[in-house]
Amino acid sequence: MTLEPGEQAPEFNLLADDDNSYKLSDLRGKQVVLFFYPKASTPGCTTESIDFTERQPAFKAANTVVLGCSRDSIQAQCRFRDKYDLGVPLLSDPDHETHAAYGAWGMKKMYGRESMGCIRTTVLIDSKGRVAEVWSKVRVKEHAQKVLEAAEALNA
Repeated sequence: MTLEPGEQAPEFNLLADDDNSYKLSDLRGKQVVLFFYPKASTPGCTTESIDFTERQPAFKAANTVVLGCSRDSIQAQCRFRDKYDLGVPLLSDPDHETHAAYGAWGMKKMYGRESMGCIRTTVLIDSKGRVAEVWSKVRVKEHAQKVLEAAEALNA
């Protein structure tokens, strides 16, 4: 499933490393960045999460909530957060239902082998809950900055 800009973003209600539950409908009035990453504490996921953390003040100034999401357990998310001093809530989606709803779950190829798994994806959701922009098969380098620029432009 691929999301298209302008369509309603799928509802989610997931637990995070900060002991809170995040529900999209509770975030109305704010923009939301939902970035999906394959596995906590792996190199690309660590870089991406640190990059989003470093830009938190600018995202807040743009009325944007940033949420990371993986299939990792809450305990793994907490270890990841603590190890790298991450400042974005990390959601746990162990059944990958939210991943699938956002097009971040599917067939992927790694080292010549195909398997089902997380496709690194980021979705920017506007303050009314509609998809504003989707980045699929994300390359981590400079990605958080591009998302920030899109969030700032959307908020302008």
